[in-house]
Amino acid sequence: MSKVITAHAVSVDGYITGRDPGAGRGLGDATMLFDWYFDGDTPSQVFDGFHLSEPSARVFDALAGRVGAVVAGRNTYEDSDHFGGGSPHPAARLVVLSHRPAPEITDRQTLITTGIEDAVAAALKAADGKDVGLMGGGVATEALKAGLVDEVILHQVPILLGGGRPFFQTLPGHVRLHLLQAVPTPGVTHLHYQVQR
Repeated sequence: MSKVITAHAVSVDGYITGRDPGAGRGLGDATMLFDWYFDGDTPSQVFDGFHLSEPSARVFDALAGRVGAVVAGRNTYEDSDHFGGGSPHPAARLVVLSHRPAPEITDRQTLITTGIEDAVAAALKAADGKDVGLMGGGVATEALKAGLVDEVILHQVPILLGGGRPFFQTLPGHVRLHLLQAVPTPGVTHLHYQVQR
């Protein structure tokens, strides 16, 4: 059965971007959150050009191989220059959640303007039995509020950014997590949680 997961590189103080992210500026001054994609000798079997440490490659590829569709919020979509008309994942369809029209949507992308439930439903259909990945703090928070998230994965990079866009926004209450796996590797610790219901 398909699961809904959210996985992000995140600073120790909880940021997924640096200061001043946006179109043409990417994720701001936080590129070091992704250094671990390129600081090893083991090529990813899913993402061309990624060379990770062996333990990071094992964790990363296992997760990336599960994903059949991605839901991204409008901020993430804009900050990432529309993913070049495709998707942030080489084999997964992109669903963009926005409350306003996005005329630049391509035929390889789907725009949903009616809320997180509809976006996740569209992604589950597009995933064809694989899992759905959530991309962006707003999308992850809305999906958590709606009780749609099965797993939370934090690729925690040992840095304090001191500002930027936080991964999690305000939630209406506590969300309890159960740690499934913790894998310390060079430059990043992979924390894999199951959402308790």
